[in-house]
Amino acid sequence: MSTRDAPAQVGDLPPIGRPANSALLAAGIDSLVQVAARSREELLAMHGVGPKAVRILEAALEAQGLRFAD
Repeated sequence: MSTRDAPAQVGDLPPIGRPANSALLAAGIDSLVQVAARSREELLAMHGVGPKAVRILEAALEAQGLRFAD
């Protein structure tokens, strides 16, 4: 999936940008619960997911009482 084909927002994920959305969708991730099953390092290793996207995801996880896997 190219970045142009990625939706602006995916499932209950916060707006993190099309490159990050594309990377998460390619990994089969389309919800905060699925994000919480991954570590911060796993997400950062995905092409398109940078520190800013991870910070936004972390804040959204915390708001739902979730956190990244260790």
